[in-house]
Amino acid sequence: MNLKELILSVLVITLFSCKSDVPPGDNTSMVVVRDWSPDDTRSLSGVTEPRGLIYNSEKGTDGYVLYEPSNGTFTYLLNKEGEVVHIWTTDLHSMNSYLQPNGNLIRMERDENFPVFAAGGQSGRIREYDWDGNIVWDFKYYNEKELTHHDIEIMPNGNILAISYDALTPEEAEAAGKDPEHIAKAGVWLDKIIEIQPIKPDDGKIVWEWRMRDHLIQDHDETKDNYGVVSENPRKININIPSAEGGPPMSEEQINNMKKMGFLTSNATVDNQSSDITHTNAVSYNPGLDQIVISVPGYGEIFVIDHSTTTLEARGSSGGTYGHGGDLLYRWGNPVNYGKGTKEDQTLHGQHDIKWIPEGYPGEGKLMVYNNDIPHPDNKYPSMWAALAGANTPEMSVKIGDVGNYSSIDVWAIPTDDAGNYTLNENGAFGPSEPDWSYTSPDKYSFYSSFISGAQRLKNGHTLITQGMQGRFIEIDENKEIVWEYWNPYKYDYSLPDGTISQPVGPFIYGVFRSTLYTKDHPGLAGRELKPIEPQPEPYVFKMPPPPSSEPTQ
Repeated sequence: MNLKELILSVLVITLFSCKSDVPPGDNTSMVVVRDWSPDDTRSLSGVTEPRGLIYNSEKGTDGYVLYEPSNGTFTYLLNKEGEVVHIWTTDLHSMNSYLQPNGNLIRMERDENFPVFAAGGQSGRIREYDWDGNIVWDFKYYNEKELTHHDIEIMPNGNILAISYDALTPEEAEAAGKDPEHIAKAGVWLDKIIEIQPIKPDDGKIVWEWRMRDHLIQDHDETKDNYGVVSENPRKININIPSAEGGPPMSEEQINNMKKMGFLTSNATVDNQSSDITHTNAVSYNPGLDQIVISVPGYGEIFVIDHSTTTLEARGSSGGTYGHGGDLLYRWGNPVNYGKGTKEDQTLHGQHDIKWIPEGYPGEGKLMVYNNDIPHPDNKYPSMWAALAGANTPEMSVKIGDVGNYSSIDVWAIPTDDAGNYTLNENGAFGPSEPDWSYTSPDKYSFYSSFISGAQRLKNGHTLITQGMQGRFIEIDENKEIVWEYWNPYKYDYSLPDGTISQPVGPFIYGVFRSTLYTKDHPGLAGRELKPIEPQPEPYVFKMPPPPSSEPTQ
């Protein structure tokens, strides 16, 4: 199958409708029953599903949901009746935003002129808006070596933690011990965490920094830097794990076609297709511990690092409250990366939105993550994309049992000793062996998003979940029962100056990176008029395209 056929099959197959017990357009407060079996077909994109409010139980948490609709430049604040009560209108696309106690909004935005980087989630811009949408801070951070991307975290002192690419040239990557056979011509993009002190109206000071490049290990070449025994250095990051090796690059024509379809973002080239080996996509801060946790899906792991260090200490292996400098305090999800266990011990798969559950909330102090793409041992295909490509049949359907992958929300406590230090288990791996608590749908198949997505523990013990690629939000109670459900009905057409569209990719036109619930007593909402706006934003109604013509082209 050539690339054109692959893209066509992906588009058509993922637009295939699955069964629903609610007519399209009916947004009444009732549950949509999806009783799927392995012989059923499903729409992985959800484009034909009913949109808007699906279910609003009295048990749902009273509050407002903040999110960015697909491919637009807006941030919406939504009440639990599914009505938009406030909009921040901007000129740049955003993946996520955070409401502040004073009612201002801090957004990660995609600068139209960001260079080099092409792996999705690009930003380069952080802005703060007041309630009325006026810009009060506009910070840029991008060049050919660095670019903020995916996520930020606002700290109690008002500083902002941000994920940034940290590009190594091919020569630097080889000197660091990466196998040269697996170094892209454009080099390797590692990540770093920066702490920004805002200087309004348009500046910022980097007051702290942690870099992956300072904490590498490799057993490939003893003549290069970072050489050592991987299994004896669990606090170091192996630069040569198999998932970081990349595959054969596509041709320029293939890349251009993929850009047009939205499967690749701007700046993608033949030379940088395997540059992004870590792809860090979430950052969270624990002020009580003064620690940072990040999600590194390229490694199938989360890392915990010490923020109490100085920047100089963060580049070494000593110093800080916990004595390890910038080396990893804890990691979880894929112990084979540091020479412990096998691939079968991997528990995280393409995960997003790692965070600590806040103090005073059920499960406080534990970690929570959206575990995106958990494989099933009986899968006919190893991934969603392989299933779509392999199902190019006359009926253009995807059998649920052929895909089999599913998602879960996982919560676990980090094992510690009496002094609060994170401990290794008997075989030298970080525990636990499995989560303390997990959520997935009873049939598994109806809860699946292979990318984006997130989860938020609420103070009453409920959990708000963003099933990202379909744009579906659900709130579950402490018994894992759905008490509120909403499907994003909005889709826009924002694109960069070179014509490439922003994520979500391909047919996932309603996809949402993440959503956040703010209860009615949030100080940022105090004194605000939160009535449904008139008129409401216009929903986008998907219409199934006609089948491809069988007549020969002239």
